[in-house]
Amino acid sequence: MGVSGCGKSTTGEALAAHLGWPFVEGDSFHPEANVAKMRAGIPLDDDDRAPWLRALAAEIGRNEALGQSSVIGCSSLKRAYRDILREGAPRVRFLHVHGSRALLESRLSHREGHFFPAKLLDSQLATLEPLAADEDGVVVDMALSVEDQVRQALRQMGLEG
Repeated sequence: MGVSGCGKSTTGEALAAHLGWPFVEGDSFHPEANVAKMRAGIPLDDDDRAPWLRALAAEIGRNEALGQSSVIGCSSLKRAYRDILREGAPRVRFLHVHGSRALLESRLSHREGHFFPAKLLDSQLATLEPLAADEDGVVVDMALSVEDQVRQALRQMGLEG
C-alpha cells in the first residue's frame, strides 16, 4: 500500500517473487472511468474507489478460496478501503511503502507511461491514513533498495524462510 510513486508495484513484485506467490497489479482493476478521471488530473473520491476496491477484495477472496496467498499492489489509502479489502479474506496483511514527499515528487516527475499525474500527489497524501496499531501490517522506507525493503518486510511480517 501507499501513495502513487512510492514503489508499491516494484516492491510488491519483488516480495511476491521471493515468496513464490502471484502478484496482482491493483491498477489493472480500475474501471476505465477512473483511469480517465485520473488522467485528466481529477482525484478519485470514495464513490469512484468503491467498485475498484470491491473487485480487488473479490480477487483476494478468489485466491484465498484456492488456498493461494498473493501480493496485490493497491494504494489502500484509508482504513475504510483496507476494511473493504479485508472483506475478501480477513487475514489480509498490509505493507505500507512510505517515504518523503520530495522523493515521491521526484519519482512521479520521472515516471513515464503511467496514467497518474504528479499533480494528484497532494490529494493522495491528504487522503492517506497510516496503518492503525490494530491493523495487521508494517511500514518500510521507500528510500531503501527494493531488496532491503523486501528483507525488512519479510522480517517484520515473520515471513522469513
